[in-house]
Amino acid sequence: MPDLPVDPTDPWIRPAQTFPALTDEMIERIRPYGTEEQIEEDTFVFRRGDHSIDFLLVLDGELQMFADDPIQGRHHLYSYKRGQFSGEQNMFTHRSILLSGLCLAGSRVIRVCHEKFRALITGEPDIGETIIRSYILRRAGFVRHATGGGILIGHRESGDLLGIQRFLIRNLYPVTIMGVNDTDAPAVMQRFGIGTDDLPALITPDHGVLKQPTNEILADELGLFEPPEDDALYDVVVLGAGPAGLASAVYAASEGLKTLVIETMAPGGQAGTSSKIENYLGFPTGISGLALAGRAHIQAQKFGARLCVSRSAASLDCSNSPYAVGLSDGRSVSTKTVVVATGARYRKLDIPDYARFEGRGIQYAATAMEGQICSGQEVVIVGGGNSAGQAAVFLSRTARHVHMLVRSKISATMSDYLVQRIKSSPHITLCEGCEITELGGEHGLETVTWIDRTSGETSRCNASNLFVMIGADPNTDWLDGCLELDRQGFVCTGLSSDDMTRHPYAASKPGIFAVGDVRAGSVKRVASAVGEGSVVVAAIHQYLAAAH
Repeated sequence: MPDLPVDPTDPWIRPAQTFPALTDEMIERIRPYGTEEQIEEDTFVFRRGDHSIDFLLVLDGELQMFADDPIQGRHHLYSYKRGQFSGEQNMFTHRSILLSGLCLAGSRVIRVCHEKFRALITGEPDIGETIIRSYILRRAGFVRHATGGGILIGHRESGDLLGIQRFLIRNLYPVTIMGVNDTDAPAVMQRFGIGTDDLPALITPDHGVLKQPTNEILADELGLFEPPEDDALYDVVVLGAGPAGLASAVYAASEGLKTLVIETMAPGGQAGTSSKIENYLGFPTGISGLALAGRAHIQAQKFGARLCVSRSAASLDCSNSPYAVGLSDGRSVSTKTVVVATGARYRKLDIPDYARFEGRGIQYAATAMEGQICSGQEVVIVGGGNSAGQAAVFLSRTARHVHMLVRSKISATMSDYLVQRIKSSPHITLCEGCEITELGGEHGLETVTWIDRTSGETSRCNASNLFVMIGADPNTDWLDGCLELDRQGFVCTGLSSDDMTRHPYAASKPGIFAVGDVRAGSVKRVASAVGEGSVVVAAIHQYLAAAH
């Protein structure tokens, strides 16, 4: 096991939960799901990069786990002994695994094949709870310590590097960041044939180099992409893995529907970028958007839903049933029903030079990654909703100072608990009735200028990070006339149409539904999106029953 740090939130110092040993009684209940095997000495029972591996429960001997590092090579991490079991979150998917497993002399295991693993989890709920908790913690440990992943080299504050880092972290892939000015960077770049024009570049555990990779290339090369099954007919295809889409996937899959989820970026949607959601039911101390999305993701996969990240919906053929969903990579997926949960795109400020600073100082989310970048600096936030308020409170912990600019009164658009925290914080300056007028900087953002519309006073701040959180526009351009939209481009459903006989979330074509932020008239809150996503599954059952 790695050296134990002192941080109590580190999964590596919680061995009872991260690497639990099952009781003899639990072991006996697992036996009917698998077969007992004697493993030959020094046998690799699985290797990094394998897919759909089996679950192994150690009865005797030792199963050693190894990680491959692009620079250090293969090294031992920890071992499983009697009662302990292999695996982590990828056991619920067909993604590539991160570690290799080697059995020592005298090793005896119970092997549960990948196809029966889900039956074990659902059939033995107490054992399933122990396994799932440990898998979540193990993956969190991998990400925290960058174990089993790659090395990303580039300019640390480059928008391209941050974009890749954000994609990997949100998809729970471990990555180590190496700045071009770091001491070891020149030697590493020379060793792997990386030039400055190749940056950012990712060195994979098998010593491959991905130069300026797109999200699609990253997902394919790192085993994050799970393609749809060939020639499959799905009961439901969910387009978007935000709170609404994930809720639809959880309920549809748990009720036996063959479910596919298509997601451009990562589970969680815009909610996945929230540093802390404090008014979500059941979490009195709050929960980060990433943690909430991660739990919903594994919950959907536990019930059999398949999630395809790095691809987006490009078209929807509504002319015949089953419907055909065209993906951005050219694939086509057939489905009996569709849930449109594509959410919305971040709005941008209409000011000079805005596009020049995108990826060079303009941010649309405030996660731990952005918090680290802004440590000790002045930052500017524009926006008056809950996302902007959460960002201000979060960033004020590490930034030198936060300037929050709002065109009107925040009390009209923000939850009161956030309003009170912002107004009472000595590290946040609130400017109501203010608008940004100018951005400045040679290579990246350096200054932000705004005007107080009430007093006419102009202010300028030396800030290299501007957080723009002014709402979003519906992501429906790809529908191309297939469904009825309102004037703003949101999907009209029964609640927003003249047809009062329609289900509240039914769109203008039978068997197609819309939930969450993309739906006309929706309430832009996480809990509301989750509610819509879960409720719509009942309508899907009704439609399928009638069609059958």
